[in-house]
Amino acid sequence: MRQNTLYLIIGALVAVVIALGIYVYREQTKPKGVELKIDDKGISIQQN
Repeated sequence: MRQNTLYLIIGALVAVVIALGIYVYREQTKPKGVELKIDDKGISIQQN
């Protein structure tokens, strides 16, 4: 039982590291400049 808990904790930590890596990668590859969105709510402009 104790070994299963250890595997669960290690698996959770691996999942967190992968999710954090994906988040950092997406933030680094996000285009710089101005973002213009046109949707049902209207037009929005954001500076990145």
